[in-house]
This record gives sequence, C-alpha cells and structure tokens, in this order.
Amino acid sequence: MVAFTYHESGLISDVIGVFSALREPSVPISPEITRLTGITTEMVAGQSLDLAAVERFIAPAHLIIAHNACFDRPFCERLTREFGVKAWTCSVSEIPWAHFGFEGSKLGYLVGQCGWFHQGHRAVDDCHALLEVLAAPLPDHAGLPLGHLLAAAKKPLLRIWAEGSPFDLKDALKKRGYRWNDGTDGQPKSWWIEVEEQAYEAELTFLQRDVYRRAIEPLTQKITAFERFRAAG
Repeated sequence: MVAFTYHESGLISDVIGVFSALREPSVPISPEITRLTGITTEMVAGQSLDLAAVERFIAPAHLIIAHNACFDRPFCERLTREFGVKAWTCSVSEIPWAHFGFEGSKLGYLVGQCGWFHQGHRAVDDCHALLEVLAAPLPDHAGLPLGHLLAAAKKPLLRIWAEGSPFDLKDALKKRGYRWNDGTDGQPKSWWIEVEEQAYEAELTFLQRDVYRRAIEPLTQKITAFERFRAAG
C-alpha cells in the first residue's frame, strides 16, 4: 500500500507512507509465481501480516484506490473489517481509459502508453507505477486520471436486480453488462447491473420491454463508494 495526499482537482501532492509485508501461504509458491514476482517459498517462511499495523496505516485514508477493486476489496475485508468502512474506487473500471485513447486498462498497457517501462509485479512497485499513471495528464487537455477517479467515486450508482428474469435471456442481460450473483452473500440470486441515476429510466424501459414484457418495479439499491465493489457477485 502507498499513502499519498492529493487535491480535489486530482493533482497528487506527496507520498506520505508505504506499507509492504509478506505472509506465508497455505501452499508452496509455484515456479511461475516466483518468475513473475521474485518471491520464493523460502522468503515467506514464517511470515505473517501485522493486522494492527495494517489498520493503523489505512485509518487516516479518505479513499482506497485499487486497480481491480472487485477482487481487492473482498480480499482485504477478509483480512480486517476496517477495510469495510472505507470508501473505495477502482482505477480499472471508473476511468474511461478507452475514451482517452488507451488500448487497455491493465497496468502494463497504461504505463507503456504513458511512455514508461515498468517491470514490477511486486505489490508496492505496482502501487507506485499506478500512482504515476494517475498523475499523468490525459491527452487533449482532458485533465488528470485521478481527477476523473475522484469524480466517479463521488457519484452514487443504482444497483438494479433483474430477479426472476427468463433463463433464455441470460445472454442478452450479460451482453448489456449485467452480472450474476449466486445468492451466497445474502443478496438476491439474480442478474444485476449498476447504472448512474440518470440512466435508470432507460434501464427500466429495457427490462420492461425486452426482458419481462410487462410493467415491473425491480429491486433497486443506491450504492455509494462505501458500498461499491463489495462481494455481490
């Protein structure tokens, strides 16, 4: 983890802290992972995370940025519940990289198209690389990536559940961006999507016209950065 200060415009000020630690896994580290990260089974032997130190490190944070928050947030919340009370944002899905001319949202693509070379894959190295990307001005005077990320984090979304939708329309729902939730997390066993508030009427029209073929009022939840990217599918 890397802690930093920033302005509301997206201008990054200073790196004020770095946290890095290893933990011994329950299985040996494979040669493939060692080639990728440089971490060996011997390096992690007997290592464990100081969760109290983790909690102290994130306590001052107003926002947690992850480059794939759908994976990282549930994983972090299993370590300590303190991650669960923080606002989260995702630098993969909440910045429209393609709109700004980037060929992909993987960190390697972003770093390369910013004109840099990065051979990281150790967590802190990747954090620093992402910080450089977030600070790099976008083409055509489109501002700073971090500025767009902060704006996205402030916007509430509406999570719409297509409960009881016909099975034969699953491909249509998936194509439109719906995701499947298996119900094991206490949420509905259903397809769902998150949209901005101004897109709600269009989504409701799609469900009524193309999915249910009747008037419905789907279960809808307001989702802020405090709830976003939790394990809901």
